[in-house]
Amino acid sequence: MADEATAFRFIDLFSGLGGFHVALQQLGGEGVFAAEWDAALNALYKVNFDIQPWADVNDLEDEATIAREVPRHDVLTAGFPCQPFSKAGEQLGFSHTLQGKLFFKVLAILKEKRPRRFILENVPNILRHQNGETLATIRKELEELGYAVDVHKFSPHEFGVPQIRERAYFVGSLDGLDGFKWPSPSPPETDISSVLDKQAKPTRAISAQTLHAIDMWDDFLKRAPEALKLPSFPIWSMEFRATYPYEDATPPAIWKELGPRDLDHARGSFGFELKGLAQAEQSALLPSHARRPADVKFPSWKQAFIRQNRQFYWANQKWIDPWLDKWKPWKFPSSLQKFEWNVQGGERRIDEYVLQVRASGLRVKRTSTAPSLIAMTHTQVPILGKNIVGVRRYMTPSECAALQSLGSISLPDGDLRAYKALGNAVNADVVRAIAEPLLRGLDQSSVASEDEQHAAAQSTASASDSYRDPVVGARG
Repeated sequence: MADEATAFRFIDLFSGLGGFHVALQQLGGEGVFAAEWDAALNALYKVNFDIQPWADVNDLEDEATIAREVPRHDVLTAGFPCQPFSKAGEQLGFSHTLQGKLFFKVLAILKEKRPRRFILENVPNILRHQNGETLATIRKELEELGYAVDVHKFSPHEFGVPQIRERAYFVGSLDGLDGFKWPSPSPPETDISSVLDKQAKPTRAISAQTLHAIDMWDDFLKRAPEALKLPSFPIWSMEFRATYPYEDATPPAIWKELGPRDLDHARGSFGFELKGLAQAEQSALLPSHARRPADVKFPSWKQAFIRQNRQFYWANQKWIDPWLDKWKPWKFPSSLQKFEWNVQGGERRIDEYVLQVRASGLRVKRTSTAPSLIAMTHTQVPILGKNIVGVRRYMTPSECAALQSLGSISLPDGDLRAYKALGNAVNADVVRAIAEPLLRGLDQSSVASEDEQHAAAQSTASASDSYRDPVVGARG
C-alpha cells in the first residue's frame, strides 16, 4: 500500500475475481467499494480484499441511493458484462434485457460521484458492434458527463503474459487526456512454460473421446507427406468424399423446392450415399453446417471452406482414405471432426503443443501463447500436450490464474467455478500498465471533497437534461 498522503480511492464494479483491484492496489490504491452479483464470488472478494461487495448494482436504484451507499472515490473501474456484445452470443447489445443496459448503471454512478478517472473493459467486438453505433453511444454518454474519453485494444501477450486475449479498454478523465499516453508494449518472447507447474496433478480428466480424437489427428499429421504444406484453413473431415451441392443452393433449399430425390446423385458427410433415402435420413448424413433450414445459400466463406477441403481430399486421397477407414471420424461429434493446425513449419507431433477443443475444431497452437480463456465452458480450457508436462492434461486453475496475472489471490472452490471466473476476469498486468500513466497527477491534495463532487454532479445534470438511465430488470 502506498503512503496515505498519496493513496487514491477506487471502486470495482462487476468485480468478479477482482482483477482491477489487484492492479490498482499494486499502484497504491485503496479499494473502498465493489459490486458483484454472483454470491460465491461476492463472498470470495471479501476473503481476498476484505471488502464486502454490494450484491446487485440495480439496487442502487436512484441518485439518493448512489449518493448514500457509494463512497467518495477517485477512480471507477468496471468490466461491465460483455455477453451482449460478444461475437459468441446473439450480440443484442444495449437491448439485452438482463445485461445490455448495465453500462448505463456505470453512467449513473459516474454522474453522481464524479470520480476524476475511470477504466472500463469489454470484448473487442464492442468497438464494431452494430456498425459502430454502440461505440458512438458509449463515447457520447461519457463525454456528456464531462469526461475526455479514449479507447484502445490490448492482449496480455503484449505485456509478457503468454495468453492471447484481446480486450477493449476505455479510459476517461475529468482533467483531459492531453498528458496521457497508452502503453506502447514491445511484445517480448513468451512461452507457456513460464506459468506451468510441472508437478501439478490434473484437476479434471480429459474425456476418453477427446483423447481418442487427439490420437486420430496426431495420426493424420504422421500420415501427411513431409513435403506437403498442411492447410492453413480449418480442416473439415466431414467434407472428405462428400459431393452434395453447395455453390448454388443448400440441401434444405433443394428439399424445399425439389424434394430429397434431387440429392439421389450426391454423397453426404464422408461419402455416405443419399440415394433413395427420406429427407430426414439424408439430413442425418449431412454435415451440421449443411442442414440448417434457414440457409438458402451458403455464405461465401463457407463455400470456400467446403471447396478447399474437397480439393485437399481429392489431391491427397491416397493417404487420407486409409486414415478415414481406420479412425472413422464420423463417430465423433462435429467439433472433433474438424482440425485447425496453427503451427505451420513446426514439428508434426501434436503432443508438442497447446490444444483447445472449440466448436470450430481441435485447435493446435505453439507454446509461445495460450488460447484465450473462455468463461462459457470448461471444455475449452487449454490442454497441454504430454511432451510439455509429461502427460496430456488441462491447465490447472492456478496456471490459468497466472495467465490472468491473478496468481496472488484465492480462487473459487471447484475447478469448474474457477475456470469460469477466470474466463470472465480482467488481466491485472494489462490494467496496471494502462492505469499507471492514467493516474499520474492524481494525488490526494487535488481530490475534490464529497460536497464538491456532488455540486459538480448537479451542475452536469442540469447541463445534460437529455441523459436518462434506462436500466430495467438487469443484474450486475
